[in-house]
Amino acid sequence: MSKDVTVRMRRVYDAVDPDDGARVLVDRLWPRGLAKDAARLDEWCKDVSPSNELRKWYGHRAEAYEEFAERYRAELSGEPGRGALERLRGLAAEGPLTLLTATRELELSHAAVLLNLLREGG
Repeated sequence: MSKDVTVRMRRVYDAVDPDDGARVLVDRLWPRGLAKDAARLDEWCKDVSPSNELRKWYGHRAEAYEEFAERYRAELSGEPGRGALERLRGLAAEGPLTLLTATRELELSHAAVLLNLLREGG
């Protein structure tokens, strides 16, 4: 991926920013209390989110983040994750991409893992 690619992550509840570019929800579950039209999404990419089993195991425990990230990357190496990740790479190549999640702690989320993968090109 070129250095000109702009990928960022934000909470889906945050106000839309004109610099968001393509807005893609990367959660498996729809965010609580958010009307579908209020989200202003370009896409909802459920297949790039962690499996329910992995999500429940992790539980956003900071001490488990590194192992979670490793397991999540492994999930993304198979289908349907690999195809969904390629879709995000394509969107990022077209212009700015904002990964949206309902997660409160962005730095400890699957969106942070995706952001790093997309920025690394891996």
